[in-house]
Amino acid sequence: MSGAALGLEIVFVFFLALFLLHRYGDFKKQHRLVIVATLLAWYLCFLIVFILPLDVSTTIYNRCKLAVNSSPAESNGSYVTLAPSKQKCFKPWSYIPDGIMPIFWRVVYWTSQFLTWILLPFMQSYARSGGFSITGKIKTALIENAIYYGTYLLIFGAFLIYVAVNPNFNLQWNQLQTIGIAAANTWGLFLLVLLLGYGLVEIPRSHWNGAKRGYLLMKTYFKAAKLMTEKADAEENLEDIMEEVRKVSESIKYNHPLRKCVDTILKKCPTEYQERMGRNMDDYEDFDERQNSYPSEKSLAKLHKQVIYSVQRHRRTQVQWQILLEQAFYLEDVAKNESSATRQFVHTFHSQEPENKIIQYFYTPTVEWYWECLLRPWFYRVLAVVLATFSVIVVWSECTFFSTKPVLSLFAVFIQLAEKTYNYIYIEMACFLTIFFLSICVYSTVFRIRVFNYYYLASHHQTDAYSLLFSGMLFCRLTPPLCLNFLGLTHMDATISHRKAQPTAYTSIMGSMKVLTFIADGFYIYYPMLVVILCIATYFSLGTRCLNLLGFQQFMGDSEMTSDLIDEGKELIRREKRKRQRQEEGENRRREWKERYGNRDDSTRSRAVHTDQKESSFSETSASRPLSKYTRSNGRTERDRIELLQDAEPLDFNADSVNDDPLESDLGR
Repeated sequence: MSGAALGLEIVFVFFLALFLLHRYGDFKKQHRLVIVATLLAWYLCFLIVFILPLDVSTTIYNRCKLAVNSSPAESNGSYVTLAPSKQKCFKPWSYIPDGIMPIFWRVVYWTSQFLTWILLPFMQSYARSGGFSITGKIKTALIENAIYYGTYLLIFGAFLIYVAVNPNFNLQWNQLQTIGIAAANTWGLFLLVLLLGYGLVEIPRSHWNGAKRGYLLMKTYFKAAKLMTEKADAEENLEDIMEEVRKVSESIKYNHPLRKCVDTILKKCPTEYQERMGRNMDDYEDFDERQNSYPSEKSLAKLHKQVIYSVQRHRRTQVQWQILLEQAFYLEDVAKNESSATRQFVHTFHSQEPENKIIQYFYTPTVEWYWECLLRPWFYRVLAVVLATFSVIVVWSECTFFSTKPVLSLFAVFIQLAEKTYNYIYIEMACFLTIFFLSICVYSTVFRIRVFNYYYLASHHQTDAYSLLFSGMLFCRLTPPLCLNFLGLTHMDATISHRKAQPTAYTSIMGSMKVLTFIADGFYIYYPMLVVILCIATYFSLGTRCLNLLGFQQFMGDSEMTSDLIDEGKELIRREKRKRQRQEEGENRRREWKERYGNRDDSTRSRAVHTDQKESSFSETSASRPLSKYTRSNGRTERDRIELLQDAEPLDFNADSVNDDPLESDLGR
């Protein structure tokens, strides 16, 4: 089993990252380089979280092996470890051979750092650029990132000059590498504590509020009112941009040098606008540079950038509005079905998407009623209590993990108890649950936060390329300090535990933080205590109240503005519900009409076809008979047909005699 667990987790994490990226990104419309770069960033960060417990169990086994093979004097001097017996020091099932983990961590870490500090910022500017060629987009990206890269180069150059001039410093390459790692981890830890303090409180509270149907419904009404405002703003913005595109398209004709740029812009417009502009185009006019003023390529690139942004925003608001309507209708159905005597869940509207037959077989209306109306609220309450317990343990451990005698960090206590018995399964499960909960608190905050319309991770394939790349940057910067914080909580980091024990392979590539003592003994230890203040601020919704005072409407139960938005959203949902009901009633009437009169129409149509066949067969048989016997009658029939097909002359009723056959009278004359 050596290395098998590592291989399985590598494959599993890849498909997990691919699934999440498919949920938020759009593989068909977004650029392949954006998808690949974001997938690689997410994959490496998730991989670190899943592989680190294996590194911990392997390190504990290596410590045991060193303690058993060394003499008592060496055991007491070089390694301060528990005195195990040879029977307890057995190889774990997930043991990773020596030499693999250091290389693995070095490749993963430096690849993620290259992505977050160099490649992804460049690709962000490239994705938002409105250039019409690869060279133009690269040029724009380089110009936008010149200040970004220049600031880091200036700081690094000043630091190198200071080290070279100061005789007290005698730094080598490894120490400079450690300083760079420490600087990146310090920046990540600063942001990590902010996100962690929010997630430790908000995740249990959101699950507790998820058991309150009335709360969820009111919040959905509130979201509907805000989303309708954003949707109307997006539609208005798109109309203005399309009007500018129309003017540019009409001014730049087919033989203009910039017409290719205009065609590129038109391809990014919605289909209905393309058809409307195509009908009003008259490209058979020559252009005259002396009479008309034409836009420059730079202004067209700016317009191209605005078109991409406005179309993406309009599409996102349309999809989110439909999803929010389905959520509101479903929550209203749950409120109605709670008092149902039949205990069968009845939907107001049928699902527009075809459901899986297996799910329909097991998830019957009765099962759905018991789950939605009885079991789900209690399940969410129990889950909220469990998550709140984990949050309290994390906050306590963050404030006490620097204490080694006695050991106050609960996570360190759990790991040390398992280390005495060498229960590797328990060690890996405890480590995995701990770092997984920390990751959920941090990563979920990254998925929830929204910086106006510049950064927003929207599900159902509605996230733009800029937000995807920015999320990859955040993950790569947050994951290394998150793992170091986890190792500090469990006292697996020698800098925290002050034990001369074999370090984990992950901390070995980070280098010794003793090079910067004020960071190793100060910032890394005492800054995480601020998570207590952030948790208190999140519990009392201080950030939400501040945003509400600044004019950004947030959901607050005791706010008059919130009540007005809830009423507005409720009316919007009611209006959409009536519209959906009228559509379904119309479809039902058409379906009933087809079922009632469809057979009759089919029978009438078949009788008409049968009559035509009889007439055609009769004419064929009559034509095959002797013509001499039916000469007069056939001629009469032919003349009748001629009167029907041609305009016959009107009869003169004042004449002395009226002949029944006007053709015969003509022949007589």
